[in-house]
Amino acid sequence: MTRLIDFESLRFGQPLYLWMLVGPAVLFVLWCWRVVRRRRDARKYKAARLVPVDERFSSIGELAFWLGLIAALTCTILALARPQGSTSIVRSSGADIVLLLDGSASMRVRDMGTDRWQRTMAWVRTFTETLSWQGDRMALATFADIAVPQIRLTHDPNTILFFLDHLDKEPTFRLENDTSWDTNVEDAIYWGVKLVDTDLEMYGPNKNAKTFVIVSDGQVWSGNVQRALTQALHRGIMVDVIGVGTSNGGLIPLPHGEDGKVLAGFDPIRSVLDRTSLREIAREGGGEYFEIGTTSDAQIAARIIHNASRRSGNDQVDESLDELYWYLLAAAAACLGFGLLMVKPRVQLGLGLAAAIVLLAVIAGLRQ
Repeated sequence: MTRLIDFESLRFGQPLYLWMLVGPAVLFVLWCWRVVRRRRDARKYKAARLVPVDERFSSIGELAFWLGLIAALTCTILALARPQGSTSIVRSSGADIVLLLDGSASMRVRDMGTDRWQRTMAWVRTFTETLSWQGDRMALATFADIAVPQIRLTHDPNTILFFLDHLDKEPTFRLENDTSWDTNVEDAIYWGVKLVDTDLEMYGPNKNAKTFVIVSDGQVWSGNVQRALTQALHRGIMVDVIGVGTSNGGLIPLPHGEDGKVLAGFDPIRSVLDRTSLREIAREGGGEYFEIGTTSDAQIAARIIHNASRRSGNDQVDESLDELYWYLLAAAAACLGFGLLMVKPRVQLGLGLAAAIVLLAVIAGLRQ
């Protein structure tokens, strides 16, 4: 959010006080006359005295105190006139982010200190905490051979956290089911597109940028995926991709029956991170490729959120009338402080302190 003050629309709430500026104007003319006299006297003094060293005299000397006092008085009078300006508050549009989480059997491989699914859930939790939720919305689906929607677009982070608390141990697809032994990212993208279309029909258009975030270990690229990405891009939806897994990979655990034996029909399969296909999806989807473990989870989350907000290009501008007299009072205090730094005689110091007390009284009166 950015605040911009339009000084061209400046006006005064109490313009009658402006006639008092005549006083500082007269004092400034007198001050200039004193400076001219001081410099003339300094030249005469230097010409009349013979000393072994070259004498130097400051241009204005202690007259700097009076200049600071005049400037402080001017700023105070302008503050009394209550200057007001039109302030534009620029708010960046929010983001609609749809997380598409790979829940296939390969996500159970334990090659990241824990299995890939639990590592993904840890990142999703960080992402939920990083999102501002001020105009932002989030949806979530898991996919393997089919896509299973979990949460539609919501403003409520507690809904996401509820999902994490109940499904953070293992994916929604069981190992013994055939549907868990495939990675159909095409169906996941189609589900995300349908979700965006349904939200548009129900609630109408909004300015939030639309972003899909695919979290997977790879082996998902095909011509069908490319068609799904083309459909998403046609609706202005960008696709970021996050890889989870390692190059060494590991064996996918096999399902066991109630007797503890491996079920028939399942053979050991080694799964490794397929960066090539994941990077290709990110490139074709107009997004970026990230990889869990190469940088902190918070940095990846912040980058995705920043990209989503930047892609919208639809900033909302709210205008309001802003009181500007506080800026002038701050300037008056600064001018008075500058003048007091130049004070040596006690009389001028007393005048400065008196002016400070008057300024404080003015500020107290304006706050009432």
